[in-house]
Amino acid sequence: MTIQAPAKVNLALRILAKRADGFHDIETLMVPISLADDLEIEVSAGTGIEMVCDQPDIPAGPGNLAWRAAEAFQRHTGLGFHTRLALRKRIPHGAGLGGGSSDAAATLKALDRLNNTALGPLALEGIAASIGSDVPFFIRAQPALCRGRGELMQVVDGIEPAGVLLLKPPFPVPTGWAYQAWTARRVVAGHRQFHGSVELANDLETPVFQKYLLLPAIKAWLLEQNGVAAAMMSGSGSTLFAILRGDAGTLAERARERFGRNLWTAEARI
Repeated sequence: MTIQAPAKVNLALRILAKRADGFHDIETLMVPISLADDLEIEVSAGTGIEMVCDQPDIPAGPGNLAWRAAEAFQRHTGLGFHTRLALRKRIPHGAGLGGGSSDAAATLKALDRLNNTALGPLALEGIAASIGSDVPFFIRAQPALCRGRGELMQVVDGIEPAGVLLLKPPFPVPTGWAYQAWTARRVVAGHRQFHGSVELANDLETPVFQKYLLLPAIKAWLLEQNGVAAAMMSGSGSTLFAILRGDAGTLAERARERFGRNLWTAEARI
């Protein structure tokens, strides 16, 4: 079967404190968007996991979260079978869009269906939490306020649909570094932005922007453009997203002219 694994953006990301286990307590409002990877999954008699990916820079082995999800599913259910994963990537790596986490959640959901185990969302979210902090969100892939390390979720209604333009420079931002660079001194820069009743904010922008100087330049440029209602970094970056008032028009092309042809762009919808 083939299943889609959607990306996400963080409309809000607040870091509350560093935890004793080295992680951080956060409060984040995440919403799925229409950009998605395609994951083809087959199960058959036998054992082991086989994986291929159309992007050579993406690990196609135990370092991939989808592979780890297949292992976790078998451990949880006690079932033995051979799994083949074929991943077609549209969500860039190291982008703050949750691509790897979404691939892992899609793997769990597909294996649940293919094996007729009917585990249900709560059980799947429990398995997902053992794989990564963002993975449980993608089991339901609904707008949600996530707390703890991100695994404690409350579904949120009333998020307004909107077009978004995604822009990613040709470098990732390591998530672990971004969180370690955060300090408890909250710095609010620039004017307040809203999407509907949601105030947009990302506590990781300050440390990330201080090191990766291209990112605040792109954000400032976006906010100057007609048709852009708001702009912010998603997660730990390096993707910035612009919430649009209408059609993106030539905005992506103008961004590449300004910041270089190696700037990745994609249009999507919340």
